[in-house]
Amino acid sequence: MTVLTETVKEMKGYHLHIVKTDKFKTNTFVWKMKAPLHKENNTVRALLPYVLQSNSKKFPSTTILRSYLDDLYGASLFVDLAKKGEYHIVSFSLEVANEKFLSDPTPLLRKAIEFFSEILTNPNVANSSFDPTTVDSEKRTLKQRIQSLFDDKMRYSSFRLVEEMCKDEPYALNVHGQMEDVDKITPEILYQYYQQAFAEDELDFYVIGDVNEYEVQSIADELLHFTPRTPKTAEVNQNRQSKEEKEVKEVQDVKQGKLNIGYRTHVVYGDADYFALQVFNGIYGGFSHSKLFINVREKASLAYYAASRLESHKGLMMVMSGIDNKNYDQAISIIKEQMQAMKNGDFTDQELEQTKAVIKNQLLETIDTARGMVEILYHNVVSHKKISLTQWLEQMEQTNRDQIVKVAEKIDLDTIYFLTGTEAGN
Repeated sequence: MTVLTETVKEMKGYHLHIVKTDKFKTNTFVWKMKAPLHKENNTVRALLPYVLQSNSKKFPSTTILRSYLDDLYGASLFVDLAKKGEYHIVSFSLEVANEKFLSDPTPLLRKAIEFFSEILTNPNVANSSFDPTTVDSEKRTLKQRIQSLFDDKMRYSSFRLVEEMCKDEPYALNVHGQMEDVDKITPEILYQYYQQAFAEDELDFYVIGDVNEYEVQSIADELLHFTPRTPKTAEVNQNRQSKEEKEVKEVQDVKQGKLNIGYRTHVVYGDADYFALQVFNGIYGGFSHSKLFINVREKASLAYYAASRLESHKGLMMVMSGIDNKNYDQAISIIKEQMQAMKNGDFTDQELEQTKAVIKNQLLETIDTARGMVEILYHNVVSHKKISLTQWLEQMEQTNRDQIVKVAEKIDLDTIYFLTGTEAGN
């Protein structure tokens, strides 16, 4: 049995998670910041990590900062934004060679944590204001990031489905913020938000690699300290009952229609039937052997792609497919038929076993990378649950047909969103 274990220490204002493993020749450091999603600060929050990773007091330009990373045996740093349930998550990741495998005695572990301390706690700030040139440059890039969502019609239609389905819920927000708010951000406003985020966010620091736990803890304790806080929790309304199905059609100049359907599962990560929901999704639309792929794409040749995915912390399931505009009604009808088949228990033992095997392989592949390990472990921070990978695999393996039918019966269709071309005539 594959085991993924972490040692978690309560530090000054954050939690330190150490995953000791000899799988990698590098050490990976991931800093995560979690706060409830709010429209008022969503855009400034999306800008902040990119400004912090550009430069700092000690490395006042991106060139100087990147050249320092090159000196650390080609260390790599990047940031990432995500939504998990009603939370906005900022991640900084740094991968550095493990000094054990180098002939050079450079203390890379210490230098890596020093570097994190530098970019997080010593930003390029003067007179309570971030460096204006950096802020302007990152604002331009942020606008491009927001715009890219509208240019990629597959991503756009997924986003629009959520926007329609979760109207009046924070989850509807774009993780990169709103275009109309970018220009309102000044270097002073950004610095005020930086202070607020580091005072209020739930902070977690992951160190993965062949490391000495005591050494990591003592360096982190020396270099990273923040004020203690009780992290804010998001107001969560998981049991929102679906009203009648909502249908939204949007016409744009697209060659291929994008049909996205949103379901409310009423099940979130950590619930007793979450594992049954995972297996349900795998049989229904999660993989290339799933019902949607075979019946909508292969048998009926209606779709260029057809798949479903879960949003585990929000209790949603999204079906995504690319279809010709004329096949709209037929595609919806087959997608609904497959859902009904699942509710009737109309799937074979072979489909059930194959799905479990594929999910297991997917999980094991995820933990083949250090960042994948962090993503699996971080589910517990977001959900305030404690589920080990071993429990996850065991619970899923024990899932039976009755449990899948029971979880299927909870699922309600909420919204159908269709992005269609101008010649559709509908």
